[in-house]
Amino acid sequence: MATIPSSPSTNALPVHSATAAKADQSTGLTSEEAHQRLQKVGPNAMPDTALHPLRQALAKFWAPVPWMLEAAIVLELVLGKYLEAAIIAALVVFNAALGFFQESRAQATLAALKSKLALNASVQRDGAWKTVPAAELVPGDLVKLSLGGVVAADVKLTGGEVLLDQSMLTGESIPIEAGAGVQTFAGALVRRGEAVAEVTATGPRTKFGRTAELVRTAHVASSQQKAVLRVVRNLAMFNGVAIILLVGYAYFLKMPFTEIVPLILTAILASIPVALPATFTLAAALGARVLAKLGVLPTRLSAVDEAGTTDVLCADKTGTLTQNALRVTSVHPLSGFDEAHVLALAALASSEGGQDPVDGAIRAAAASNTVTDAPKLVKFVPFDPAKKMSEASANDSSGAPQRIVKGAFAAVIGLTQASSTAAAEAKHLEGQGFRVLAVAAGAPTALKLAGLIALSDPPRADSSKLVTELHGLGVRTVMVTGDAPATAAIVARAVGLDGAVFPPGPIPESVHPEQFAVYAGVLPEDKYKLVKAFQKGGHTVGMCGDGANDAPALRQAQIGIAVSTATDVAKSAAGVVLTEAGLAGIVAAVKQGRITFQRIQTYTLNSIIKKIVTVLFLIVGLIMTGQAILTPLLMVIVMVAGDFLAMSLTTDNVRPSPTPNAWRIGRLTIAGIILGVCLLAFCSGVLAVGKFGINLEIEALRTLAFIVLVFGSQAMIYAIRERRHLWGSRPSLLLVASSVTDIAIASTLAVAGIAMRPIAGLLVVGTLAASVIFAIIVDMIKVPVFARLGIAQDPRHRPATPSNPAVATTRAIPVTAPAAGKPKATDLKPEAEAVVPGVAVKSEHEPATPLDLTARIAKRAYELYQQGGRKDGAAVQNWEKAESEIQKDLAKAESPGDSKPQPRCESGVP
Repeated sequence: MATIPSSPSTNALPVHSATAAKADQSTGLTSEEAHQRLQKVGPNAMPDTALHPLRQALAKFWAPVPWMLEAAIVLELVLGKYLEAAIIAALVVFNAALGFFQESRAQATLAALKSKLALNASVQRDGAWKTVPAAELVPGDLVKLSLGGVVAADVKLTGGEVLLDQSMLTGESIPIEAGAGVQTFAGALVRRGEAVAEVTATGPRTKFGRTAELVRTAHVASSQQKAVLRVVRNLAMFNGVAIILLVGYAYFLKMPFTEIVPLILTAILASIPVALPATFTLAAALGARVLAKLGVLPTRLSAVDEAGTTDVLCADKTGTLTQNALRVTSVHPLSGFDEAHVLALAALASSEGGQDPVDGAIRAAAASNTVTDAPKLVKFVPFDPAKKMSEASANDSSGAPQRIVKGAFAAVIGLTQASSTAAAEAKHLEGQGFRVLAVAAGAPTALKLAGLIALSDPPRADSSKLVTELHGLGVRTVMVTGDAPATAAIVARAVGLDGAVFPPGPIPESVHPEQFAVYAGVLPEDKYKLVKAFQKGGHTVGMCGDGANDAPALRQAQIGIAVSTATDVAKSAAGVVLTEAGLAGIVAAVKQGRITFQRIQTYTLNSIIKKIVTVLFLIVGLIMTGQAILTPLLMVIVMVAGDFLAMSLTTDNVRPSPTPNAWRIGRLTIAGIILGVCLLAFCSGVLAVGKFGINLEIEALRTLAFIVLVFGSQAMIYAIRERRHLWGSRPSLLLVASSVTDIAIASTLAVAGIAMRPIAGLLVVGTLAASVIFAIIVDMIKVPVFARLGIAQDPRHRPATPSNPAVATTRAIPVTAPAAGKPKATDLKPEAEAVVPGVAVKSEHEPATPLDLTARIAKRAYELYQQGGRKDGAAVQNWEKAESEIQKDLAKAESPGDSKPQPRCESGVP
């Protein structure tokens, strides 16, 4: 269990009433007291909210498509058509089983990924230290926090000192020193030292528990769910009107009631997209299987095609864009020393074999820059949080004693002679977001400053490439971090995120992803609000994260992405879990999601065309013959032979779209109607030839109607599967095999007279040949229709968008907006500027870009932050003051006669 301390004022947790009677600080609780409290407050675990498998299975029968099929089953039974009822029932069960099986596999994957953050805890019971399951901890327990352990509940330290890594909770990679009286939270890692602490909250009452509650309430309907409902709604509206006209005309012809009821049933069956939900599930499952081989595990199937629709990616800095591992960035030796000797001295004053990341980084750097005359270590004194430094006693090469100290610059400089040069350099490095340590060495009573060491959490090697690739795919990436603006701006520039930095403070409801490249000083609840604000603007949002603080935003986002080092709560909330280091899996998820989307879109369009055409074909047949042209049994066979075999489209060879996908069901419906009219004309023409040219009787006409529907549908599939001309790509082998099977089954039934009146084989072959010609003709019509409706987009003609920098760039004019009581934000007012693709053009006379200005503001704000005693509560005021100072400096620097338009101030936050 993990959580997020939001601010110093909110870190204190209310201790559960069970702790009213404090445990004896020397003996802890008794076993009886612990048992009573466990019965009262429950285990130290989050309740399981997963649905029972039986409820999950039954839910598959409770949706719009199953409802329509279930109504059809009832009608078949009323008519005594038991065979047809059994076939439809089998289709319903198949749909439900397929969806349940695939989703169960995804849930099993999630369960396998979950792991307890602390399986056991060392607790004092009955005056003795015991090891018990972490789930048995209760408020009031005394627990021991040891090196390498995980804090199993919210606790308050009562003794000892430890170095706590809370990066999974706060997103900050710098560990904190904690002693008696400090509150920490479940999920923190003990990097150094040992301490005793009292449990203050467990299970749902921890800060993680409240975060988890937000995770459970956070939800956004998937675009897949919305798409299915819209397709069913549109088909129900269109075909509902058509069925009313059909029944009205049948009544006008004075057809017997016993013939009208089967006609209605046939029309209802014709209008149901029976395999649509199963196809969505199957396509996502196949996509998930491909992603699993690439180290990307979807925890819910809808996340696969959601990845293809994502147009904004909110990337957490620590552990996502960076390595979550400190390293020495630079060494600045002073007079009389070089880099290698500064590192060698610092390594002597660093713990060996411990888990302190600072000491580990320094020792690693020193190991690659060895010196032969390094002093010999005599004694090592660990880091003292009160003194803010560690030290070592050593003998130099001549045997003379030396004292070496390493720690915060302010602490070390107090032991040496003041140096204005060193102070300026330390201030400069800190302003750039680095953690600065000073090293001093010399005789015990005459220490001399040896140099400065700057540490940072470096970006991942693939982060810059990832951002560039995502931009090329039309996905805008923004960094969301709790770090200070200065640090965030440095990392952003390193990974290629060029743009303005949003300062610490509340997130406006109307913020847009194009306005800022970095959101700094963001609190956990603000990440959740930021995702909702982007979604409110019509964006499909992806959110990367690794800690419990990211969980609500991961759940709210259409696709939450938990990186490989994520906590179990982050993995539970995410839609996708990366199992391998690096972020290449995100690009793979986007591309595979778009492939899956294209396959599902093709099947959806095919379903719309077929369902519209079949109902209208019944009306044409009734007008042409005065009788029902299809029986319920023939309609069921068409459903099996057409809808389910067409599911092979989920394996088709398709091109991923160059820009984010979006479900435009209205446009698909319009395209379906236009192409459906073509298919209806073809089917009606063949039926007219059979009726008036060959003079077939009604039973043979029904067989011909069955054949032309099957063959015409197959022709339509090959016409619409490719967004350009049908010969633009080769279909998959499974699609070809299913088409051959469908045609063979229909031809055999028609020629052999199984479940229908037999017709001549020559007529079947002629109809098939006509279908091939029809496919070529409708393909010529499809291309301009798709282009007009935006269903197809040629990657060679991509629009110029902020997410497509290869086509166009924008020159952003920074506009600051002072607002009383609120943080200021830099607004981006794009001014289009054509450039040569791939070539950055910047005039030396241009005004500062938002990133240039932001870096200056961030640096000055960090200086104010240092001067003010590092008070986090003053971050917004520091930013405002820094921005005001820099704007004044800019105004003074401009000559009075300069006619260039200047940045102007406007009131309000964008």
